[in-house]
Order: sequence, then C-alpha cells, then structure tokens
Amino acid sequence: MFRSTLKRRHYRKMKKVKGGDGHLLKKYQIWNIVTHSLFHVEIRSAADGKTTKYAIKSRYFTEEPMVDLYREGRHIAFSKLPAVLPIDQGVIEVTKSSSGINGIHFITDQEASFSVYPDKRSIRGLRWWIHKRLPKISACIGVAAVIILFISLALGSTQLLEKISEIPWVSENLGTFQSPITLSVGTNLGIGIAAFAAGLERALMLRNHWLIDIETTGWGED
Repeated sequence: MFRSTLKRRHYRKMKKVKGGDGHLLKKYQIWNIVTHSLFHVEIRSAADGKTTKYAIKSRYFTEEPMVDLYREGRHIAFSKLPAVLPIDQGVIEVTKSSSGINGIHFITDQEASFSVYPDKRSIRGLRWWIHKRLPKISACIGVAAVIILFISLALGSTQLLEKISEIPWVSENLGTFQSPITLSVGTNLGIGIAAFAAGLERALMLRNHWLIDIETTGWGED
C-alpha cells in the first residue's frame, strides 16, 4: 500500500515536468554561490556499465522555486518544486521547505534511495567536504547549530508572548505575561543572526529540522 501511494505521489509530481531547451550547463563559478545551487549524480547502467552524468540546478530568489535537470551537460527538463524528475533507472526527488531545498535523492526503480552530491565549488560542496574529511568537526557544527536554534526559539517565544499579551483584548480577557528574560535590541539582533546562520548550516547539509522553518519564518529568506 505504501509503495502504491508513493508511486501515485511521484506520478502527480512528474506531470509538472516540462521538456528542456537543450542549452549547455555552464561550469559552476565562485560567484554562483549567490545565484544558484548545483548537484550531481552519476548513474551506472546495469546492462553495459556505462555511466551517465546528471546535474540538478536550483536558482535562488525566484518568484516560483524551480529546478533544472541536465543530462551530460545538456538541459533536458525543468519542474516546479517539489519535483520528481524521471531519469535512467529511477527518479530524482527534490523536496522543499520555507528555507529552500531540504532533500534531494535518486530513487531507483527498485525503490532504493541514494543521496545526490553538491558541486564541489559550491558552498554546499565546501560544507560536504568538511563533513566527509572532518567528520568530528562536522558533527560538532551540526550539534551547535541545533542548540542555537533551540535557544533562539526559547528566547524568542517568551518575548513574543509578552508582546501578544500587551494587545488590549488579550490583556483584558486573558491577562498579561511578563517575560522572565529581557534582552536589548542588539542582543536580539545577535541571536537572530546566529539563528539564521544555524538554520543556513542545516539547510546546506540538507538536514531538514522543524526548527529551521520556525526560525526562518521570522526573517524571510534563506
């Protein structure tokens, strides 16, 4: 039942896929870290052992989030997010949250799932390099990011409740709430910046965490 539900969900998303125009994929440059992200996956044919290279590009700051699919460097398809892109021996599933792409996997026809790796020149590629080469440091960074998100949520929630309780109708009918913690504007700004960096770090690793969406809702964009 679960497999049939998954296939139906994939089929609905695949209907959004449009054919590409055949343009060539440009090499990822350092300045592209502020324009788009780029991921790669190499599929080896079980029949002849030939490897086919695919690339998935996602642009930032667009009115409608989309992804572009390239095969051997040539544009073959694009789709709105979330997307399911059919390729050889399976599909590439791309999911999103308010903080941007939060998951991208190659799912084979046998329903095995494999992660797609970021371009080594991208900021995600740098974070992935740290994760692979320096796993202990990477783990510490990840734990620190989650802790920062929890702290910022706790501090922000008490101050938000205090502000809500100051609304005349709320104070008259429910009473007022005095936050046990009072922070300066500068401190709140610092906490916001730290929370943004922590949410961005988790987003770079495509590690979806419910706190990321809560925190980014307050600041706007990833």
